[in-house]
Amino acid sequence: MSFDLDAYLARLTLGARPSPDPEGLARLQRAHRLAIPFENLDVILGRGIAIDSDSVFAKLVTARRGGYCFEHNRLFADALAALGFAARPLLGRVWIMNPEQTPGLTHTLSLVTIDGQDWIADPGFGGSYTPPMPLVDGATLVAPDGATFRLAADETHGWMLSRDAGEGWQRQYSFTLAAVWDADLQMGNHWCATAPASRFTHSRIVSIVLPNGFASLNGLSYHRRNGADEAAAEISDPRVYKLRLSMLFGIDLSAEEVTRLGLFGAA
Repeated sequence: MSFDLDAYLARLTLGARPSPDPEGLARLQRAHRLAIPFENLDVILGRGIAIDSDSVFAKLVTARRGGYCFEHNRLFADALAALGFAARPLLGRVWIMNPEQTPGLTHTLSLVTIDGQDWIADPGFGGSYTPPMPLVDGATLVAPDGATFRLAADETHGWMLSRDAGEGWQRQYSFTLAAVWDADLQMGNHWCATAPASRFTHSRIVSIVLPNGFASLNGLSYHRRNGADEAAAEISDPRVYKLRLSMLFGIDLSAEEVTRLGLFGAA
């Protein structure tokens, strides 16, 4: 595949190409997550999830849809390579939904090496936004929405990313630096898109990062927080759902597709 970097940067509304340094990495990831939503709606619509470079580019850039971690991070990795970054994929275990039981390797992110320093970068985590972080035990940073993130070496799981939004530390995901092959990513993606135990096969999830906050649709529950402004509602009309998808998340589904999501009594 010949990666169309100009089209990708236009999707992100980035005029100038980011430089292959920590500042450029942060700028690229931030723009990616502000522009491209996290969503699993094609799983519910029965279309399956392809994570080869051509398919991901066609969906997230050309068709202006969103995706989940395996799609976002494939696209992001291709962009990093086109911009001259040295990066490779990692696999992680998401702990938010599994605080007591060790979860499977169902998340992916990127390890980026810049001037001998390793960084983790991840535009594909749907529950919050973590800026790129140096791979340093005890590294902390404050995200634009005010939440604090901490990266720590973990004796059992390699590395653990935690988040504190004012209510104490909550584990987000863990990962190791083991080599990851395309077959590993395909296996993780297949489980996420097809397994009955995967939340993506029965939940309708959409989210996007806002300049100082976060917006999400979980089923019919809508929540939006941007700085001090916060709003929440339950959607009861498919026309409102369709409009909300388009106006805030940039996802344009037909009325028939909204019906097929099965949120309003008919699938």
